[in-house]
Amino acid sequence: MRYWLFKSEPSTWSWDDQVSKGDTGEEWDGVRNYQARNFMRDMNVGDRGFFYHSQKEKSVVGIVEVCAEAHPDSTTVDDRWECVDIKAVRPFAKPVSLDQIKADPRLEDMVLVKNSRLSVQPVSEEEWSAVCALGETDPG
Repeated sequence: MRYWLFKSEPSTWSWDDQVSKGDTGEEWDGVRNYQARNFMRDMNVGDRGFFYHSQKEKSVVGIVEVCAEAHPDSTTVDDRWECVDIKAVRPFAKPVSLDQIKADPRLEDMVLVKNSRLSVQPVSEEEWSAVCALGETDPG
């Protein structure tokens, strides 16, 4: 299993919106960055990810799971763009803010810290465990 982070503006697509899709999940569509698209191409069903609210909130609020591998993005006819489907697994007991992540030396090399604009990004196993501990949630 590999780990990822999915960023979303809560005014566009929030954790509650994701939860409302149940086990069917939802396309992680609209990504128009080649690096982020390539990360989605590397994902497998069962991989886990952090659901991150960007903009004002700037915090990890839950855990999602990839439930469909990369396929054409339904929001465009341009065949360069693909996406995965994700489903909500569980919320964090307490959101983990970007400030908390930046303050934790275990997370100093996290992509979120180094390249905060990338909307889909990898997370190492060590980073996964550290952020889950900060959010008081089971990393499993």
